[in-house]
Amino acid sequence: MEKIRTLELLAPAKNLECGLAAIAHGADAVYIGATHFGARVAAGNAIDDIAQLCRYAHQFGVRIYVTVNTIIYEQELADTKSLIRELARIGVDAVLVQDMGMVEMFRQLHEEEPDLRLPALHASTQCDTRTAEKVKWLQAIGFERAVLARELSVAEIVSIHEQNPDVELEVFVHGALCVSYSGVCYASQHCFNRSANRGECAQFCRMKFDLVDATGREIEHQRYLLSLKDMCQIEQLEPLAEAGACSFKIEGRLKDVGYVKNVVSAYSKRLNQLVQKYPEKYCRASRGEVSYNFEPNLQKTFNRGFTNYFLNGRKSAIASFDTPKAMGEFVGTVKEIRHNSFNVAGTANFANGDGFCFINTNRELEGFRVNRAEGNRLYPLKMPTHLKPGMRLYRNNDVVFEKTLSGQTAERKIKIKMSFGLTENGFSLMAEGKTVTVDFAHQEAQKPQRDNIIRQLSKLGNTPYLCDEVTVADGVDRYFLPSSVLTDMRRQLVEQLSVAEVPIAAKNKKKQEVGIGSLAWTPEYKKHLYLYNVSNHLAQQFYEKQGMTRVGKAFEVEPKSNALIMQCRHCIRFSLGYCVKHGGRKPEWKEPLKLVLGDGRRFELEFNCKECQMNIYAE
Repeated sequence: MEKIRTLELLAPAKNLECGLAAIAHGADAVYIGATHFGARVAAGNAIDDIAQLCRYAHQFGVRIYVTVNTIIYEQELADTKSLIRELARIGVDAVLVQDMGMVEMFRQLHEEEPDLRLPALHASTQCDTRTAEKVKWLQAIGFERAVLARELSVAEIVSIHEQNPDVELEVFVHGALCVSYSGVCYASQHCFNRSANRGECAQFCRMKFDLVDATGREIEHQRYLLSLKDMCQIEQLEPLAEAGACSFKIEGRLKDVGYVKNVVSAYSKRLNQLVQKYPEKYCRASRGEVSYNFEPNLQKTFNRGFTNYFLNGRKSAIASFDTPKAMGEFVGTVKEIRHNSFNVAGTANFANGDGFCFINTNRELEGFRVNRAEGNRLYPLKMPTHLKPGMRLYRNNDVVFEKTLSGQTAERKIKIKMSFGLTENGFSLMAEGKTVTVDFAHQEAQKPQRDNIIRQLSKLGNTPYLCDEVTVADGVDRYFLPSSVLTDMRRQLVEQLSVAEVPIAAKNKKKQEVGIGSLAWTPEYKKHLYLYNVSNHLAQQFYEKQGMTRVGKAFEVEPKSNALIMQCRHCIRFSLGYCVKHGGRKPEWKEPLKLVLGDGRRFELEFNCKECQMNIYAE
């Protein structure tokens, strides 16, 4: 019989509040940044907060992963090592890393402190994992999980899983998309001295560009040609699970608690439906049942419009050329405009204070807020200048929904069955394999005690537990036992149940031999050695042990001219309808094409049609 596979919903946490909310709304795991070295400099958290999150999470079997997924500079190695020790001490389940120097650091820590329970190693998406060969290599050097590139299709994930059945595969299912393969983007560093590999991305891909050909002819003027819509795979969880993914990751470590509540709830409900459909194949990775006080709606949370990206092959309309900002939910079309109000043709309900936006005739996003809503007639604070009948209207701030999210929207409880019985010298209380006993004389009661026993033991209040049943052994209820003693037994049982299990130590597997060829994922890696992102002596030492005779320094350490600064599966030529390979028109321009920023800086596009890939070079 095939082993039941666990499915994990992995939620982002900007801070402790978001982490607790993620767990309450159905997450099986949470990833969060520590004080530093996470790939979001604006989302750091104190060790004490992470420790508190671990204690709460482990009661539900929820795992906590900490992001230490920046490249590490030489002078930061000692602090990083101290951080790993602290994370191990508080019981973190895994750390996500990008820098291969961390593999060497973990080896050192194991040799120095063999009793230290090190977290598991997860290869961050910044490791640029897109092939079965790389997953095999990652497993060989000690990683238990690989976070796959967002650009992969179901077929590619199937192939990776079939060749690496023992490696946990994590896939992104929701949130913002980087246009470049993660870990292979140096545009922000090149243009603004802010490294994406250091958590300081300046969002170069959300900027306006002109597109010009080799003769200088302008093909597109001031458009967001590298800006993508947001990913949404809520309808694709079943094929992803079938493909071999075990963890479904929501992007958003900079998002607020409302985003976490809404998105986690939507995906948790859908995962539950999948488990109920195939109970012999899947189960959730944590325990506890969630009761919701609202209906999640992904359209009402920050999004730039949704795409399945490349999950089912290359498709059109993955980009958002008109705006990099959140559009929100489509609510109808503008019907009739008066001097201070307008009517909306649609079925949505509106409220005073709602925020709206539309794409105007200049192909720019224009937003406004309404003072008053009377049915489908809206009265803006100031009438938008370019609003016209027939335009599509989007709501990017739903006052009623936001108010709902600001309250208590969910509660998570673990159902337990209790058994109350006699011992030789007193009484016993059991649940979930835990037992509490009390010495108390068996005194005949004046009336049966059964109802009081059940009532007192069922009062689990603000604990994570919900009493599903209390079984009272025959004859026990004829003996008197004060309510205070029953209360104390219940408290002791809860304390025992709430003791978090000690996380399993990282497996120190015997390293397999892997050929040097496994390190070159694409031809560009052979040509541009800075793609390995080596920024400290431990990383250099690691690659030398792997057989690399020439180890290049990271772009951030040693900048290059005329450098490859992005590698993308998104293709501007395809998106504009000029990819002959996929049935498009034959281009009329002369290549190479170039992107031009408003300040005049230029970037050359290279179309690698064999790999169906677009490379971007800085001039």
